[in-house]
Amino acid sequence: MLVSTEVEMSIPHRNPSPFVPLRPAVIFALAIVLAGAPRSWSQSAPPAPAPAPAQPADQATPDDGGPTGDNGAIALPKKKDVPADTPPPAPSAPKIKNPEGMPNFSLKIDVPEVTVDVGVLLEKTHQFVPGLKPMNFRVYEDGVAQKVTGFKRVEAPITALMICEFASPRSINSYSGYMLIRDMRNAAFSFAQQLRPQDYVALMTFDMRTQIQLDFTQGKQLLEQAIDSLRVPGFSETNVFDALYEGLDRLERIQGRKYIILIASGVDTFSKLTLDKMLKKVKASQDITIYTISTGGFMRAVRGDTIGQLQADNEMKTFASITGGESYFPRFPGELPDDFGQINQNIRSKYELVYRPTNSKQDGSYRKLRVELVDDEGQPLRIQDEKHKPLKYDVITRDGYRSKQEVE
Repeated sequence: MLVSTEVEMSIPHRNPSPFVPLRPAVIFALAIVLAGAPRSWSQSAPPAPAPAPAQPADQATPDDGGPTGDNGAIALPKKKDVPADTPPPAPSAPKIKNPEGMPNFSLKIDVPEVTVDVGVLLEKTHQFVPGLKPMNFRVYEDGVAQKVTGFKRVEAPITALMICEFASPRSINSYSGYMLIRDMRNAAFSFAQQLRPQDYVALMTFDMRTQIQLDFTQGKQLLEQAIDSLRVPGFSETNVFDALYEGLDRLERIQGRKYIILIASGVDTFSKLTLDKMLKKVKASQDITIYTISTGGFMRAVRGDTIGQLQADNEMKTFASITGGESYFPRFPGELPDDFGQINQNIRSKYELVYRPTNSKQDGSYRKLRVELVDDEGQPLRIQDEKHKPLKYDVITRDGYRSKQEVE
């Protein structure tokens, strides 16, 4: 007899697989349901964006946009709120360009200003009169009083050109020719001894032609050596006008106050220039004062003066007076130190007056100058010595000046 026995086996519990096979009928039913569903159901929502990395504290977004750092993101500029009533910005100034090859043009307007050097010397001793004030000076231009705007006493280094006559005697036995050379050398050495270390001086000689023996230098010994080297002259002609004209032309290129020391007999024999042209050149010179020292004084005192020599003296005086200088006619070498001492004092000690002319036209015309000394009450100034005796004095200044042209 068979007995059936059922054996139950315990199987461990497992999680069902996530993928369960579906039967075809189930798949067909799901397709019909999905086809009739709304379209929005078939679109799945986009994934959430990843959170942006936090910006560093020093990379704040600028208002004007641009990169916020070396590695930061580019920030777009923020649109600023502009009020509706804000006026539009002013138009920028037009930029004007010159045509190609044309330089820039500038307009310069010069206000006329005249500087006058005035020397006040006692008539007898030629000593400089110190202690004068601006109110003691009256300046007249073409007879019209001018207002002095600047005043000071000048005592400064000098810039001087020595023009010396160095010509050969007209004959081998001409004693007078050698006397003129000797007088010139003595006068030139006397002037060199009066120089100071800050002074500038040059040496020019002339006979029929001019020659620069020494350019401007502060070396006193160099000047003395240049004078000592003058031994053999070339020609016997003495062209004073041509030499003086060239000297003025050279000095006009130098700024500031300049002086010419003309040491010569004054007799002109062969110049290409006439006296009228020479005087015109002297009047047109700017800031140049001429001092003249005549040679041959002792010989003339013994033999007497000729008409040519008297005419030469008059011309030398005229050149000096027009420019505010003085003329000297020594007869003995012992007079030269005193003469050049006065020249040295007159050059270094002056009163400088500045004024703006009432006639402001720049027409190149020649203006006559006149300077007077007055006291506090406007009367002519009187000078007395220690014993209250009146002293006569000379006011030394330029005869005039030539105004500038409007376009130069």
